[in-house]
Amino acid sequence: MDLLGSLGQPQASAEVQCSRKGCRNRAEHQLLWNNPKIHTPERRKIWLACPEHLEWLESYLKERLLHRETLPLPEATGGAK
Repeated sequence: MDLLGSLGQPQASAEVQCSRKGCRNRAEHQLLWNNPKIHTPERRKIWLACPEHLEWLESYLKERLLHRETLPLPEATGGAK
């Protein structure tokens, strides 16, 4: 396997997984967030969430004032129809 050649290359066949630690479920939502202490206002980091962990991940970000927006994951990247 060419590790250096694969850096930054999207894995089209790979299923997107939830960002919750230990979860391997298919992600259906994206949570956009940033930390205003270290990121510019327009920067957005993304966590992925399965339906089971969506509320937990949103709450985690909202409690820390990091949450900006939750969107459905586009179908092209593996989201639900």
